[in-house]
Amino acid sequence: MNLIPDGIRPIFGGHEKFVFRHGWITKGVEAVQNDPLIFTRDEALVTLGVGKNMVRSIRHWCLATGMIEEAKGGGLKRPLHVSSLGLRLFGENGWDPYLEDMGTLWLLHWQLVSNYVRGLVWTLAFSVYLAEEFTKRDLVKFISGQFERLEVRTTEGTIEREVDCCLLTYVPSQSKLTSNPEETLNCPLNELGLVRFTPEENVYHFVVGPKPTLSANIFGYTLLTYLRHFLRNRRTVAIDEIVYPVGSPGQVFKLDENSIVEYLESLENHMKGIIRIQETAGLRQIYIDNAPGQNDEKDILSYMAWDLLKAHYE
Repeated sequence: MNLIPDGIRPIFGGHEKFVFRHGWITKGVEAVQNDPLIFTRDEALVTLGVGKNMVRSIRHWCLATGMIEEAKGGGLKRPLHVSSLGLRLFGENGWDPYLEDMGTLWLLHWQLVSNYVRGLVWTLAFSVYLAEEFTKRDLVKFISGQFERLEVRTTEGTIEREVDCCLLTYVPSQSKLTSNPEETLNCPLNELGLVRFTPEENVYHFVVGPKPTLSANIFGYTLLTYLRHFLRNRRTVAIDEIVYPVGSPGQVFKLDENSIVEYLESLENHMKGIIRIQETAGLRQIYIDNAPGQNDEKDILSYMAWDLLKAHYE
């Protein structure tokens, strides 16, 4: 599978080695709503209340999670706008402006891992790397090999910094003593419990299996988003295709097959027949009624996806 669409080049280092903090995404969304060019202005430091490097980092994380988007065209000073999901979550009267709902954290994780431009290392780590137990060195070596295969040119130092940032997104900082207190502030995605670190062995573990804080509605939104791009001219999808492929909810959320089936069963009633589980000749699959057309942006799955999100936050 070609992870990087033609004409798109991955971007590294925009996070300035900072993971995002509580309040950063909301600040970024509010700032862009008020001024689409805020991140190009000197007053951004005052508006956002952080230093220059953190201003760049907030911009990166808002773009990496898809809460804001760049206008099409060239130039470094392209205007930004808040995405539809960013408005619903963090805009005025948004569903979760203070990042208090676990569902929002799962959505931000989904958005980040699905971003092949600004989150390619996250994509490779969660969707392509199959080992459940690993060291940082193991992951760096794997990412380096994938970059060679994908013909992505960068330095080993850049890869190590990206892997460091990726791991710190999900694992609390181990630094007890530091001259910079900002380095001990953890990313909200630590709360998801997706990666566990054993300091005695210096080993990381992906936590695979049920995710009690991932609601059926949030899972359903990501599933429909995934299926909308996955389907072309068919209406059946094997359960395995939701669990194992690159970019699937099973991989991104580190779910096992039983957990996926439980989510699908709980979604059947809410989906009003749009999605049904079927079993034929021992093969479990889901049937999608009114499957979307390739270029139809207002298809039934899109409407149902937003409906699931609205139901979750209500």
